[in-house]
Amino acid sequence: MISPFLVFALSFALLWLSERIGVALRKRQPPDEDMSHDLDVLVAATLTLLGLIIGFSFSMATNRYDQRKNCEEAEANAIGTEYVRADLLPPADAARVRALLVSYLDQRVLFYKTGEGDQLRQINDATAQLQTHLWTAVTHPADAAPATPVVALAVSGMNDILNSLGYTQAAWWNRIPAAAWVLMALIAICANAVFGYGARRSKVGPIHLVLPLVLSIAFFLIADIDSPRRGVIRVSPQNLTSLAESLHAR
Repeated sequence: MISPFLVFALSFALLWLSERIGVALRKRQPPDEDMSHDLDVLVAATLTLLGLIIGFSFSMATNRYDQRKNCEEAEANAIGTEYVRADLLPPADAARVRALLVSYLDQRVLFYKTGEGDQLRQINDATAQLQTHLWTAVTHPADAAPATPVVALAVSGMNDILNSLGYTQAAWWNRIPAAAWVLMALIAICANAVFGYGARRSKVGPIHLVLPLVLSIAFFLIADIDSPRRGVIRVSPQNLTSLAESLHAR
């Protein structure tokens, strides 16, 4: 996924160019009075359709953003619950599980704060290793002696932690389809071209920049919300950070 800032720049340039093409076509073949009326209807209908598609895409992006926020909260709850349930294990195993949970929690906070790159891959590798160590630590008492409901409760809590990470990763991969972006861009190009062809004034002025600018801002906002790492609007790990501060203070 490209940067939202690049989406803004490309969309503004492309939409402004399509509008200028419409203006150029009007100079070559000006519409008559009847055609001008039809153009007004066509511009209104095209912009209405574009507005509906932008609203639908914005709704898709915000739903995915809310899903990522809910997953962050679920992760914090699962880790905090398992930290308490560690008391159900033998003392040595409980201490090891708590230490691993604190390290795991730190990695999860970094996951939300880090952008794409080598550091993110290192965080994912460290998280996978900690997951293996956590599962081994919590299942060790069950392997050493007959399983009890108390130990099973601790194992169930660890299973919730592993599942919550999978849900989070799925939510971060869930993005607006590329086909939806292409269709939205094509309709926006057509709308700007028709608007330029129906413009009463062919001279370049501020009025000719308003529509491309407004649409580009809308595309930027959608792309920004839909980009978990590259945008300005990101999911802040408030619950995970608060839990980490609490556990480090103990």
